[in-house]
Amino acid sequence: MQIDLSGKTALVTGSTQGIGFAIARGLAASGARVGINGRTASKVAASIEQLRADLPDAEFVAVDADVATDGGADRAIELLPDVDILINNLGIFGTADPLEISDDEWRRYFEVNVLAAVRLTRLYLPKMTEKGWGRIQYIASDSGIVIPAEMIHYGVSKTAILGVARGFAKAAAGSGVTVNSVIAGPTHTGGVEDFVYQLVDKSLGWDDAQREFMKNYRPYSLLQRLIEPEEIANMVVYLASPFASATTGGAVRVDGGYVDSILP
Repeated sequence: MQIDLSGKTALVTGSTQGIGFAIARGLAASGARVGINGRTASKVAASIEQLRADLPDAEFVAVDADVATDGGADRAIELLPDVDILINNLGIFGTADPLEISDDEWRRYFEVNVLAAVRLTRLYLPKMTEKGWGRIQYIASDSGIVIPAEMIHYGVSKTAILGVARGFAKAAAGSGVTVNSVIAGPTHTGGVEDFVYQLVDKSLGWDDAQREFMKNYRPYSLLQRLIEPEEIANMVVYLASPFASATTGGAVRVDGGYVDSILP
């Protein structure tokens, strides 16, 4: 399958590292002009430099903005006013005693993991519907379905994003714009490596630490390993393409079989 996104402009939030970086690379490799988003200009510039080293003919736009704030969302619109593909990837996660999570921390998780995506959808969706074509995706998580005891606030925020995606899909019905969520399973990123070592013996080498983590904390994974960011990106690029024109309102799983249910 040859996916061609030439002539399309994409914005990937939180794309200076991890899953977002892999998604940005995948979209650019398919011909899209891609907005790289992060909170600082220096980090965005460094990420674009790294991407251009691999994809010298690709076009990137620096979108240095904290899109978890009203002002940051407005800045993103100023820097990249018209997009065809919006990937709401920005998110934070971490472990916490569920009885010790403060109201402020709950609010922070919802501001970053939920409201940032809602704001950008509200800003970009009308232009997509006017054109009669667009793709909006939300990077969700298996944790939104199987809420982890050690990160309830994160899991619940990802449950919310599944509802947000389904709701906006209905708002875009019949417009030519598709709206989906992608349920990512346990994925191998730098942040996840730190997370794993919060839960397992820090003296273990990475391969042993990963096995210990999957055995004790994600035992239902059928893949029985962490997913690589590029594997998440492959699904996102497909859903952003014309080939996925009949897929909307869906919660598409790239979870390594972790969620023990047929739907979603």
